[in-house]
Amino acid sequence: MTQPSIFIDGEYGTTGLGIRQRLEKLPITLQSIPVEQRHDKAARLAMMQAVDLVVLCLPDTASKEAVAMIQALDQQTPKVLDASTAFRVNDQWVYGFPELEADQTQKIASARYVANPGCYASGAIALLHPLVKSGLIPSDFLLSINAISGYTGGGKQMIAAYEKQEAPAFELYGLTLNHKHLPEITKYSGLSRAPIFVPSVGNFPQGMIVSIPIHLSMLPHSIKASNLLTCLMDHYRNSANVKVVTEETSRLSAEELALTDKMILRIHQNQQEDQVVLTAMLDNLGKGASGSAIQNIRLMLNL
Repeated sequence: MTQPSIFIDGEYGTTGLGIRQRLEKLPITLQSIPVEQRHDKAARLAMMQAVDLVVLCLPDTASKEAVAMIQALDQQTPKVLDASTAFRVNDQWVYGFPELEADQTQKIASARYVANPGCYASGAIALLHPLVKSGLIPSDFLLSINAISGYTGGGKQMIAAYEKQEAPAFELYGLTLNHKHLPEITKYSGLSRAPIFVPSVGNFPQGMIVSIPIHLSMLPHSIKASNLLTCLMDHYRNSANVKVVTEETSRLSAEELALTDKMILRIHQNQQEDQVVLTAMLDNLGKGASGSAIQNIRLMLNL
């Protein structure tokens, strides 16, 4: 039986390299073009025509151009998994977070076009989507989201600055309050009002914590922390990659899940039981990028 074939357009970037490394463990044939031809449209298009799945690890504009090239093909086109933000809120694309709904894995498996989620968005949506869908958190609730990521999420320039010890130990960014992950967070969390989102980067390579504080007294129907916890546990009961942990802790390390493709969700509360903080831990390059892509590749190629 012939193995399915994959071409990573942009395989020399951080996410592309992470996907390439993980693909070594899968029964697929990885096709590549020489590095000097990575900007050659004719060479890229020829490779796209020859494979079953194209994985795009490109900037948004380049991803849109690549998809237009693929859709212009006369013959059967390959499936496409895009790792940029270009198509994440496009209704013609399936959102590649398999744990979103019970039927999401089937949607991904049958889709021609899948948008891989953002790293911060994965943590925020994992926490909020089940709670909003169940009505425990109203869709128009005023939310703020804080997050910290390892510096590998910032691209080659940021990685180089940290490795040369030329970057700060901790840095807030996105203070225009218009981060590129906000549209997908809002849409797939089921929110009708965009939250305030403040990301940050720390002096460690990989890892991430997304945290969402909530005053329970502001929620309707006398909601308790136990209600939120039960909802999350029910939603992720059969998930292999997303786990809800009930043990209490007063400290979290952003690096705890580095080098894994897992996500851990928790609910922390005060003694008065009137305040909670929802947290999601993951690896920004694992479940937040390349690891998530591998989940989607497995589904799209029926591996």
